[in-house]
Amino acid sequence: MSYQALLTSLDNGIFTITINRPDKLNAINKTVMDELKLAVEEVYNNPAIRSAIITGAGPKAFIAGADITEFMGLSKEEGMAISKKGHDIFFAIENSPKPFIAAINGFALGGGCELALSCHFMIAAENAKFGQPEVNLGLIPGYGGTQRLVQLVGKGRAIEMLMSGRTITAQEALQIGMVNEVVPAENLLARVTEILTLINSKAPIAIAKVIECVNKFDHSRKGYDHEIEQFGECFATEDMKEGVTAFLEKRKAAFKGN
Repeated sequence: MSYQALLTSLDNGIFTITINRPDKLNAINKTVMDELKLAVEEVYNNPAIRSAIITGAGPKAFIAGADITEFMGLSKEEGMAISKKGHDIFFAIENSPKPFIAAINGFALGGGCELALSCHFMIAAENAKFGQPEVNLGLIPGYGGTQRLVQLVGKGRAIEMLMSGRTITAQEALQIGMVNEVVPAENLLARVTEILTLINSKAPIAIAKVIECVNKFDHSRKGYDHEIEQFGECFATEDMKEGVTAFLEKRKAAFKGN
Protein backbone atom coordinates (compact mmCIF):
# COMPACT_ATOMS: atom_id res chain seq x y z
CA MET A 1 0.00 0.00 0.00
CA SER A 2 1.21 3.51 -0.84
CA TYR A 3 1.11 6.24 1.81
CA GLN A 4 1.67 10.01 1.75
CA ALA A 5 2.82 10.53 5.33
CA LEU A 6 4.19 7.10 6.20
CA LEU A 7 6.95 4.85 4.94
CA THR A 8 6.50 1.11 5.41
CA SER A 9 8.64 -1.94 4.81
CA LEU A 10 8.41 -5.64 5.60
CA ASP A 11 11.52 -7.71 6.24
CA ASN A 12 11.63 -11.17 7.82
CA GLY A 13 8.19 -10.74 9.35
CA ILE A 14 8.98 -7.31 10.87
CA PHE A 15 6.83 -4.48 9.54
CA THR A 16 8.41 -1.04 10.00
CA ILE A 17 6.12 2.00 10.05
CA THR A 18 7.96 5.32 9.77
CA ILE A 19 6.13 8.60 10.31
CA ASN A 20 7.55 10.59 7.39
CA ARG A 21 7.14 14.33 7.97
CA PRO A 22 10.69 15.23 9.04
CA ASP A 23 10.30 18.88 8.00
CA LYS A 24 7.47 19.10 10.58
CA LEU A 25 9.31 16.94 13.14
CA ASN A 26 6.83 14.19 12.16
CA ALA A 27 3.92 16.01 13.82
CA ILE A 28 0.64 14.09 13.80
CA ASN A 29 -1.98 15.52 11.46
CA LYS A 30 -5.18 14.09 9.99
CA THR A 31 -3.29 12.36 7.17
CA VAL A 32 -0.89 10.68 9.61
CA MET A 33 -3.80 9.43 11.72
CA ASP A 34 -5.76 8.16 8.73
CA GLU A 35 -2.76 6.35 7.31
CA LEU A 36 -1.63 5.00 10.67
CA LYS A 37 -5.06 3.41 11.04
CA LEU A 38 -4.59 1.67 7.69
CA ALA A 39 -1.05 0.55 8.59
CA VAL A 40 -2.25 -0.92 11.89
CA GLU A 41 -5.00 -2.76 10.02
CA GLU A 42 -2.32 -4.13 7.70
CA VAL A 43 -0.46 -5.53 10.72
CA TYR A 44 -3.64 -7.24 11.90
CA ASN A 45 -4.60 -8.63 8.49
CA ASN A 46 -1.33 -9.59 6.78
CA PRO A 47 -0.23 -13.07 7.91
CA ALA A 48 3.32 -12.35 6.70
CA ILE A 49 3.66 -9.71 9.43
CA ARG A 50 4.72 -11.11 12.80
CA SER A 51 5.56 -7.87 14.61
CA ALA A 52 5.93 -4.14 13.99
CA ILE A 53 8.20 -1.17 14.66
CA ILE A 54 6.95 2.41 14.81
CA THR A 55 9.57 5.14 14.40
CA GLY A 56 10.03 8.62 12.93
CA ALA A 57 11.91 9.88 9.89
CA GLY A 58 15.07 11.91 10.32
CA PRO A 59 17.49 12.30 13.26
CA LYS A 60 15.51 14.82 15.35
CA ALA A 61 12.09 13.45 16.16
CA PHE A 62 10.00 10.35 16.70
CA ILE A 63 6.90 12.58 16.76
CA ALA A 64 7.11 16.06 18.25
CA GLY A 65 3.39 16.27 19.00
CA ALA A 66 0.22 17.03 17.09
CA ASP A 67 -0.16 19.55 14.28
CA ILE A 68 -1.61 22.34 16.44
CA THR A 69 -2.91 24.27 13.43
CA GLU A 70 -5.64 21.64 13.12
CA PHE A 71 -6.91 22.48 16.63
CA MET A 72 -7.82 26.09 15.91
CA GLY A 73 -11.51 26.91 16.21
CA LEU A 74 -12.68 23.42 17.17
CA SER A 75 -15.75 22.96 19.35
CA LYS A 76 -15.98 20.64 22.35
CA GLU A 77 -17.65 18.01 20.18
CA GLU A 78 -15.00 18.30 17.46
CA GLY A 79 -12.26 18.05 20.09
CA MET A 80 -13.87 14.91 21.48
CA ALA A 81 -14.08 13.44 17.97
CA ILE A 82 -10.34 13.99 17.40
CA SER A 83 -9.58 12.39 20.75
CA LYS A 84 -11.87 9.42 20.10
CA LYS A 85 -10.27 8.78 16.71
CA GLY A 86 -6.79 8.74 18.25
CA HIS A 87 -7.97 6.55 21.11
CA ASP A 88 -9.37 3.96 18.73
CA ILE A 89 -6.15 3.75 16.70
CA PHE A 90 -3.86 3.65 19.74
CA PHE A 91 -6.13 1.13 21.46
CA ALA A 92 -5.78 -1.11 18.38
CA ILE A 93 -1.99 -0.87 18.68
CA GLU A 94 -2.03 -1.63 22.40
CA ASN A 95 -4.30 -4.64 21.91
CA SER A 96 -2.72 -5.98 18.73
CA PRO A 97 -2.00 -9.72 18.98
CA LYS A 98 1.29 -8.93 17.22
CA PRO A 99 3.93 -6.95 19.14
CA PHE A 100 4.55 -3.27 18.42
CA ILE A 101 7.82 -1.70 19.59
CA ALA A 102 8.34 2.06 19.50
CA ALA A 103 11.85 2.99 18.33
CA ILE A 104 12.25 6.49 19.77
CA ASN A 105 14.76 8.35 17.62
CA GLY A 106 14.33 11.88 19.01
CA PHE A 107 11.53 14.02 20.44
CA ALA A 108 8.45 12.05 21.55
CA LEU A 109 6.15 14.81 22.77
CA GLY A 110 2.40 15.12 23.22
CA GLY A 111 0.62 12.79 20.83
CA GLY A 112 3.98 11.30 19.87
CA CYS A 113 4.65 10.29 23.46
CA GLU A 114 1.11 8.87 23.62
CA LEU A 115 1.70 6.83 20.47
CA ALA A 116 4.90 5.44 22.00
CA LEU A 117 3.01 4.61 25.21
CA SER A 118 0.44 2.63 23.22
CA CYS A 119 3.16 0.33 21.87
CA HIS A 120 4.02 -2.76 23.90
CA PHE A 121 7.33 -1.26 24.94
CA MET A 122 9.91 1.30 23.86
CA ILE A 123 13.58 1.36 22.99
CA ALA A 124 15.10 4.85 22.93
CA ALA A 125 18.08 6.45 21.25
CA GLU A 126 20.40 8.41 23.53
CA ASN A 127 19.08 11.70 22.11
CA ALA A 128 15.41 10.86 22.76
CA LYS A 129 13.26 13.24 24.79
CA PHE A 130 9.81 12.58 26.25
CA GLY A 131 7.05 14.85 27.48
CA GLN A 132 3.35 15.63 27.67
CA PRO A 133 3.35 19.43 27.29
CA GLU A 134 -0.37 19.81 26.57
CA VAL A 135 -0.97 21.98 29.67
CA ASN A 136 1.09 24.68 27.93
CA LEU A 137 -1.75 24.88 25.39
CA GLY A 138 -4.54 24.80 27.94
CA LEU A 139 -5.13 21.15 27.07
CA ILE A 140 -4.60 17.67 28.47
CA PRO A 141 -3.32 14.59 26.63
CA GLY A 142 -6.09 13.35 24.36
CA TYR A 143 -4.83 10.00 23.06
CA GLY A 144 -4.66 7.96 26.26
CA GLY A 145 -1.66 9.62 27.89
CA THR A 146 -3.33 10.29 31.24
CA GLN A 147 -4.01 6.57 31.59
CA ARG A 148 -1.02 4.80 30.02
CA LEU A 149 1.64 7.02 31.60
CA VAL A 150 0.25 6.28 35.07
CA GLN A 151 0.28 2.54 34.35
CA LEU A 152 3.88 2.68 33.17
CA VAL A 153 5.63 4.97 35.66
CA GLY A 154 3.17 5.29 38.55
CA LYS A 155 0.81 8.02 39.67
CA GLY A 156 3.33 10.33 41.33
CA ARG A 157 5.78 10.57 38.44
CA ALA A 158 3.00 10.63 35.84
CA ILE A 159 0.97 13.41 37.43
CA GLU A 160 4.10 15.53 37.91
CA MET A 161 4.99 15.17 34.23
CA LEU A 162 1.41 15.84 33.13
CA MET A 163 0.98 18.95 35.32
CA SER A 164 4.42 20.48 34.70
CA GLY A 165 4.60 19.65 31.00
CA ARG A 166 8.35 19.19 31.39
CA THR A 167 10.50 17.16 29.04
CA ILE A 168 12.66 14.29 30.30
CA THR A 169 15.75 12.71 28.79
CA ALA A 170 16.13 9.15 27.58
CA GLN A 171 18.17 8.30 30.66
CA GLU A 172 15.52 9.66 33.01
CA ALA A 173 12.88 7.74 31.07
CA LEU A 174 14.98 4.60 31.58
CA GLN A 175 15.36 5.27 35.31
CA ILE A 176 11.59 5.60 35.86
CA GLY A 177 10.77 2.53 33.76
CA MET A 178 9.25 4.36 30.82
CA VAL A 179 11.61 2.79 28.28
CA ASN A 180 13.25 -0.63 28.29
CA GLU A 181 16.65 0.33 26.92
CA VAL A 182 18.67 3.32 25.75
CA VAL A 183 21.09 2.75 22.87
CA PRO A 184 23.24 4.89 20.55
CA ALA A 185 21.10 6.40 17.80
CA GLU A 186 22.98 4.56 15.07
CA ASN A 187 22.16 1.21 16.74
CA LEU A 188 18.48 1.89 17.45
CA LEU A 189 16.74 0.05 14.62
CA ALA A 190 19.26 -2.79 14.69
CA ARG A 191 18.57 -3.33 18.42
CA VAL A 192 14.80 -3.22 17.98
CA THR A 193 15.06 -5.65 15.07
CA GLU A 194 17.19 -7.96 17.22
CA ILE A 195 14.55 -7.98 19.97
CA LEU A 196 11.68 -8.61 17.56
CA THR A 197 13.61 -11.36 15.79
CA LEU A 198 13.82 -13.16 19.13
CA ILE A 199 10.12 -12.57 19.86
CA ASN A 200 9.17 -13.70 16.36
CA SER A 201 10.86 -17.03 17.03
CA LYS A 202 8.27 -17.79 19.74
CA ALA A 203 4.80 -19.27 19.28
CA PRO A 204 2.53 -16.56 17.77
CA ILE A 205 -0.56 -17.66 19.69
CA ALA A 206 1.35 -17.62 22.96
CA ILE A 207 2.68 -14.13 22.20
CA ALA A 208 -0.86 -12.93 21.46
CA LYS A 209 -2.11 -14.39 24.73
CA VAL A 210 0.74 -12.75 26.67
CA ILE A 211 -0.34 -9.38 25.28
CA GLU A 212 -4.00 -10.07 26.02
CA CYS A 213 -3.37 -11.20 29.58
CA VAL A 214 -1.01 -8.34 30.42
CA ASN A 215 -3.52 -5.82 29.07
CA LYS A 216 -6.23 -7.32 31.27
CA PHE A 217 -4.32 -6.38 34.42
CA ASP A 218 -6.42 -3.74 36.24
CA HIS A 219 -7.46 -2.31 32.91
CA SER A 220 -10.72 -0.73 31.83
CA ARG A 221 -11.82 1.88 29.32
CA LYS A 222 -13.54 4.11 31.88
CA GLY A 223 -10.50 6.32 32.39
CA TYR A 224 -9.91 6.58 28.66
CA ASP A 225 -13.55 7.53 27.99
CA HIS A 226 -13.34 10.19 30.69
CA GLU A 227 -10.17 11.56 29.10
CA ILE A 228 -11.98 11.94 25.77
CA GLU A 229 -14.72 13.99 27.44
CA GLN A 230 -12.30 16.19 29.37
CA PHE A 231 -10.10 16.74 26.30
CA GLY A 232 -13.19 18.00 24.47
CA GLU A 233 -14.09 20.24 27.42
CA CYS A 234 -10.73 22.01 27.02
CA PHE A 235 -11.78 23.20 23.56
CA ALA A 236 -14.59 25.22 25.16
CA THR A 237 -12.12 27.24 27.29
CA GLU A 238 -10.53 30.60 26.56
CA ASP A 239 -7.27 29.24 27.97
CA MET A 240 -7.06 26.64 25.22
CA LYS A 241 -7.66 29.29 22.53
CA GLU A 242 -4.98 31.47 24.13
CA GLY A 243 -2.55 28.55 24.47
CA VAL A 244 -2.85 27.49 20.84
CA THR A 245 -2.71 31.07 19.57
CA ALA A 246 0.38 31.81 21.66
CA PHE A 247 2.05 28.63 20.40
CA LEU A 248 1.41 29.57 16.76
CA GLU A 249 2.54 33.16 17.40
CA LYS A 250 5.67 31.91 19.20
CA ARG A 251 4.98 33.83 22.41
CA LYS A 252 4.28 32.95 26.05
CA ALA A 253 0.64 32.20 26.81
CA ALA A 254 -1.26 34.38 29.28
CA PHE A 255 -3.71 31.99 30.91
CA LYS A 256 -6.64 33.41 32.93
CA GLY A 257 -8.39 30.27 34.14
CA ASN A 258 -11.49 30.54 31.99
